[in-house]
Amino acid sequence: MSEVLVLIDHVDGAVRKPTYELLAIAKRLGEPSAVFIGGADQAAGAVEAVTKYGAAKVYTVEDTEIKGYLVAPKAEVLQQLAEKVSPAAILITSSAEGKEIAGRLAIKLGSGIITDAVDVQADGDTVVTTQSVFAGNFTVQAKVTRGTPIITVKPNAAAPEEEAGAGAAEEFAATISDAAKTAQIVASQPRKATGRPELTEAAIVVSGGRGTGGNFEPIEGLADALGAAVGASRAAVDSGWMPHTFQVGQTGKTVSPQLYVANGISGAIQHRAGMQTSKTIIAVNKDDEAPIFELVDFGVVGDLHAVLPAATEAINQRKG
Repeated sequence: MSEVLVLIDHVDGAVRKPTYELLAIAKRLGEPSAVFIGGADQAAGAVEAVTKYGAAKVYTVEDTEIKGYLVAPKAEVLQQLAEKVSPAAILITSSAEGKEIAGRLAIKLGSGIITDAVDVQADGDTVVTTQSVFAGNFTVQAKVTRGTPIITVKPNAAAPEEEAGAGAAEEFAATISDAAKTAQIVASQPRKATGRPELTEAAIVVSGGRGTGGNFEPIEGLADALGAAVGASRAAVDSGWMPHTFQVGQTGKTVSPQLYVANGISGAIQHRAGMQTSKTIIAVNKDDEAPIFELVDFGVVGDLHAVLPAATEAINQRKG
């Protein structure tokens, strides 16, 4: 059975949930082999974490030569590893960094690339992906016809499967070219912690739009009650009520959670393109003719400033 390489997405050795989702997908395609690029003191914890979710093999790459640079060295690591093991596919989280790594890797290997897949399946020896395209208006299936399939997969595209793998750890030493070290990070500032999940990874997202009037307290209250991430429409961001990092839509982030709650959002195509692949959609809006109601599974016609606090109180009572 051919190996399927999964690049581990982690923060200081703490493995993020999309990696476990990629391992579940990798099991469909072949033998899951995780790739950890990080500090030597972080490798053991990462190996243990991915082994619980089915990694048969874990390649550990010490990042002394890589740390402090942008994505080019990581692409070279994956290139050299792929040339060694000839994988059936390479899976990477569909983040901004992940897509840049995948693009550089595709050029280096002379392989086809598919980005933002929402599903990946095996059809015999062929890897078939599903994508949502043209602002979410169409769902298409695609496959790579040249070289090793390099696929970036959106978070929440699969459910993690906690099933222990062999977890055989193997150190891999890559040679990083000087050309890959031309862009260096000279300073960084950690993002202020909110205690909420990352927007693109969250299973539940609660978003607010123009109808909030700039008051996001009801949005944040419901989000905290549900353990959800907070999102915003372009109108809310353009009005200066929320930072751009919270924007969901065609010019913001694309999310595909299990539950999406849109509050005071009209449902213009710009916003729909970023959230309409959500599994279940609920909308709260005063306008019963708002376009968002054409898309939802459940709709509430009402003032979000009255509806959301009542819903939050009911949820907290049930939890208590």
